[in-house]
Amino acid sequence: TNTLMGLGAYPATDPQFLGMPGMHGTVEANMAMQHCDVLLAIGARFDDRVIGDPDNFSSIPRKIIHVDIDPSSISKRVKVDVPIVGNVPDVLDEMSKLLDAGNTSPDAELLAGWWKQIDEWRAAHGLWTGRRYSQSKMIMPQQVIESLYRVTDGNAYVTSDVGQHQMFAAQYYRFDQPRRWINSGGLGTMGFGLPAAMGIKLAFPDMEVACVTGEGSIQMCIQELSACTQHQLPVKIINLNNQALGMVKQWQDMQYGSRYSQILYEDSLPDFVKLAEAYGHVGLRVEHIDELEDKLRECFSYKDRVVFVDIQVDPHEHVYPMHVAPGSMRDLWLSKTERT
Repeated sequence: TNTLMGLGAYPATDPQFLGMPGMHGTVEANMAMQHCDVLLAIGARFDDRVIGDPDNFSSIPRKIIHVDIDPSSISKRVKVDVPIVGNVPDVLDEMSKLLDAGNTSPDAELLAGWWKQIDEWRAAHGLWTGRRYSQSKMIMPQQVIESLYRVTDGNAYVTSDVGQHQMFAAQYYRFDQPRRWINSGGLGTMGFGLPAAMGIKLAFPDMEVACVTGEGSIQMCIQELSACTQHQLPVKIINLNNQALGMVKQWQDMQYGSRYSQILYEDSLPDFVKLAEAYGHVGLRVEHIDELEDKLRECFSYKDRVVFVDIQVDPHEHVYPMHVAPGSMRDLWLSKTERT
């Protein structure tokens, strides 16, 4: 399992990949971290978005091996059993040599039972083993990311801003290569996505670069559409437009009885298609699911143009699974009405 910032370090299409752990991680990743015998953490920092309450996480009787180049990061939030300070490639190389030189092997029967349990979690709740989002006549944000993945053959560089769209992209775009997923992790900076996409396009002009954003985040640095023209950076902007600051709205739905404060745009949003065209770019609007994939294919057919795709998605959809403190990693909301 890879944290948000590490997606792509292990290929997501491999059967042994469990998805992202944490607050919006998969059930199978969170359950595996909760119930494993040994947890090997490489360069991870056990932040609250991954493990929740550190006291609760530490109470589980498991062994933790922690590898990090920074000694101050080890046992900073969670006490570990085997601290290893070193450069990750060197440490893993030494570990591999020790394993090869040893005369022990895993208990095949126990290991098969463990994978049987993981596969049961995955079959029941896995994001990629069935439809795990609401039924709606509107376009669901998860469907946008699924279509984006198909249209780009899973080979694009994807940036994001911060919010629900960020989590949907992390959950549903299956990164098989490292450094294809570029987003603002710890600081959670709205406005990050478009400038990041521009930088990637400058470095890799022959690659497809998609910025997955929301109508709140994209307006933080919308003026960079001018720089895209100036420096000839034909990035593709995929705007999941739900008419609100979606993640804050989700928290206000779940924690405050849907008493909304300062998160609804109502009639104050611009016409993003006209705005894109005003900067000299291509603007596309998508309002129905039956036109979604065709419009995305049209978007990526413009090889030398910036394309802004404004997609009207269901404004009431939440990101699930969702862990809410102070429970353990296995305490998850699966939908608006279901909990583990």
